[in-house]
Amino acid sequence: MKIALAQINPTVGDFDGNAQRVLDFTQRAAQGGANLVLFPELAVCGYPPADLLEKPAFVERAGRVLEEIAAKIADSKIAIICGYVTPAHHGTGKHVMNSAALLHDGRIEFVQSKMLLPFYDVFDEQRYFAPAHRQRLIALGGDKVALTICEDAWNDKSFWENRLYNIDPVEELMRGGGSLVLNISASPYWHGKRETRREMLAAIARHHGVPVLMVNQVGGNDSLVFDGSSLALGRNGEVIAQARSFEEDLIYVDTKTLTGDIRSETDDESEATYRALVLGTRDYVQKCGFSKVLVGLSGGIDSALVATVAVEALGRENVMALGMPSPYSSPGSIDDSRHLAENLGISFEVMTISALFEEYNRTLATLFTGLKPDITEENIQSRIRGALLMAASNKFNSLVLTTGNKSEMSTGYCTLYGDMVGALAVIGDVYKTEVYALCSYINRDREIIPSAILEKPPSAELRPGQKDTDSLPPYEVLDPVLKAYVERYETPEAIANNHNLDLALVRRIVKLVERSEYKRQQAAPVLKVTAKAFGMGRRFPIAARIQV
Repeated sequence: MKIALAQINPTVGDFDGNAQRVLDFTQRAAQGGANLVLFPELAVCGYPPADLLEKPAFVERAGRVLEEIAAKIADSKIAIICGYVTPAHHGTGKHVMNSAALLHDGRIEFVQSKMLLPFYDVFDEQRYFAPAHRQRLIALGGDKVALTICEDAWNDKSFWENRLYNIDPVEELMRGGGSLVLNISASPYWHGKRETRREMLAAIARHHGVPVLMVNQVGGNDSLVFDGSSLALGRNGEVIAQARSFEEDLIYVDTKTLTGDIRSETDDESEATYRALVLGTRDYVQKCGFSKVLVGLSGGIDSALVATVAVEALGRENVMALGMPSPYSSPGSIDDSRHLAENLGISFEVMTISALFEEYNRTLATLFTGLKPDITEENIQSRIRGALLMAASNKFNSLVLTTGNKSEMSTGYCTLYGDMVGALAVIGDVYKTEVYALCSYINRDREIIPSAILEKPPSAELRPGQKDTDSLPPYEVLDPVLKAYVERYETPEAIANNHNLDLALVRRIVKLVERSEYKRQQAAPVLKVTAKAFGMGRRFPIAARIQV
């Protein structure tokens, strides 16, 4: 067979738009001579649909749209395998199943449902889906084909030291004489995920001595970014076809000659992260029904990175930057922000907040009689800026992009209703040290982010001479501790030993993380690019006393 892998970007709930994408890519695949075209997991309704699955009308619509797709390709010789939702069998306690359908000759010829339902990190499929009790091989083009859905291929005993499930659907299907594995996926991106996914599928190919083809969803849906990177592997695990990452693509695989299209892709993690942030920002804004965004430029590196991502994602004409200097802002901060805006070609408006800050202080003077200025007055400046950004958001129908990084969110070095206001935390899963690496990538060919921004010591500029290191350890020390504690759940003792750090320092950092949970759970959605991001994949109580 000649099989096409249709790597599409569906929108959750957009049945009409998703169906049209399926039909358009099917037509292209047919014109390219494909006998079969594969689409990603839940392509008809988009992934992840979450509690929309609790609505009977949503599930009914998914089935109806699939039948309409089948009818519209009735006169075509090409067949489709496409993901959608089906009603669950009675007695399962669930409403739906995660399924894949084979469409041909105007009808649904075969349905296979997902057996392994992930329930870790960002995945919560056991909340919604009933698992398949058994799976069957399909006869396609002279091959006995094992059709699997995403997680069904993630339990190979030759690859995973500690398996999450007692059964391996691929192995069970192979016992029946399968000669080809097809996998339709909605597998999100994070650092190292593309390599892990490729190595895991290669292990399956080598273990069973069969080709493995995987099509993956691409695009951003809320906090998740799907990288695509669809691929086909030969019997020895070698890559015989490879789609692009972070964009829609259509590639072909010949299962007889075991040859296919190979797109070149980067292994540079900074480039991959940058492209993920751009894609996630673009899709979040546009899928929410907006086209324009606002960024508060402080003259610092974080807001510079967010503004650059926004321009790449949405175009310079759709990005407005606001500079809001306070009495403690350095003249260079505004000059640097203006220089950046000129390099990016975006509009830049300056609104000083000094008079507003004075008025706040006058209003609060009686209430604060006898009390010295402290962090309260610092945060008032941040909250004034947040209010101005939201006013501009309302007036110009634009979403505000927050500019806080993961180091700040981890330690609570951010202000509720101040710099945390906004619709999307673009770099909320990017540590400060990684922010510098991303900016170096951006400036690889020419200076887009001014060198003055990259070279100045990080500062919130909320009091005279303030620097981040007044409140936090240097980021070169802080970030490895945060990675170990937030992402790998290492103990303070282990972190101190592994990094040759003072235990008291590590415990101080850990206490900052634990006491800031209430802030993080009020933060904007974070684009996930690491293995453990704040948000839906990291669920901790707010009111707790954690012993560190």
